Amino acid sequence: GNGDHWAAAHWMLTGRTGATGSNRPAQQPSMGAVASHLLGPTQPGSLPSVNMNDGGFGYHGGAWLGVAHNPFRYGEFSYGNEAGRLPTGDHKSFSLVDGLTKDRLNDRVLLQDRLDGLKRKFETNNDFVNADSIDEQALDIVLSGKVRAAFDLEQEDAKVREQYGDGWGEQALLARRLIEAGVRFVSLNTGYWDDHGNIKGALDNKLPRHDRAVGVLIQDMADRGMLEDTLVITAGEFGRTPRINKDAGRDHWPQAQSILLAGGGFKHGQVIGSTNDKAEHPTSRKIGVEDFCAIVYHALGLKADDTIR
Repeated sequence: GNGDHWAAAHWMLTGRTGATGSNRPAQQPSMGAVASHLLGPTQPGSLPSVNMNDGGFGYHGGAWLGVAHNPFRYGEFSYGNEAGRLPTGDHKSFSLVDGLTKDRLNDRVLLQDRLDGLKRKFETNNDFVNADSIDEQALDIVLSGKVRAAFDLEQEDAKVREQYGDGWGEQALLARRLIEAGVRFVSLNTGYWDDHGNIKGALDNKLPRHDRAVGVLIQDMADRGMLEDTLVITAGEFGRTPRINKDAGRDHWPQAQSILLAGGGFKHGQVIGSTNDKAEHPTSRKIGVEDFCAIVYHALGLKADDTIR
C-alpha cells in the first residue's frame, strides 16, 4: 500500500502507480476511461462515464487515452482543488439553446462537416479524428435526450426520492438513473473522510448519511432487477490506523482496508480475507489493488487479455 493520498488514489482508480503528492498529474487512464475506450456506453446516445464530486485528485480522467475519455463531471468538489480538475457540467449541458431546433442543429453539423472537409485538403492533423469522435458523441447525446432526462429527478417517484434523501442520497439516486440511461461507469465521491482528529464526531455526522445512500441504492437496484448486472462498490484509497491518535483521530494506514461490493453477479453475504484481531494487516486471502481492479474490469465484461491499441 501507499499512505500518500495522491499516490493511493491514482493506484486505486487506475490500477497503476505513477502520481504522488509531489508529482500530482495523472500518469495513467482511470478504469472508467478504459471502459469508455474499450466499451463505450451501454446504450446509444448516452455517456460512457460520469463522475460526481471529483474530490480534487483528478484521477478519473483519460490521461494518455485523451480527453474524449474523461468522464462528464457533475457536482461540487469534496475537499478542494488538490490536483488537476476536470470541467464541471449539469443537466443544461445536454439541452439545446433557446431557439435552436434539432433540424437547425443538424443543418449546422452538415455545414461544419463541409468546412472541415475543405480544411482537411490543406492540413493533415490527427486532432481532426479525435474532434470528429467527440462531436459525434456529443450530437448523439444531445439529440437522444436520455442523459438529460436522467438528470431530471422530478421525474422520479416521490416516495423513492424520500427514501434516498438529499445530498449523497440524491446523488446515489442520480447514479442509478444514469446507469438506467446507459452510462456504463459512474463514480461518486462522498468525502471528506480524512479525520486525523475528532473522528467520532465526524463519523457520527457522516456515517448515517453514507449508509443510507449506499443501503437504499443497493436495495433499489435489487428491486428493479439491476443489481446482478451492476457492481456497486464502496472504497477509499487506503485504510486508517487501528489506534486512535493523540488528537482523537486516525491516520493513514495502507497496510489494510475494507471494501464493500454488492451485485455484479457475485455471491452475496461473503467475507473474503481477514486481518489480525487489531486490523493491522491481512492474515488470509490478501487482495491487492491490481486484484481489485481486475474484479471491476471483470464486472464490466472485459477480459484479462483485452488490449488498448
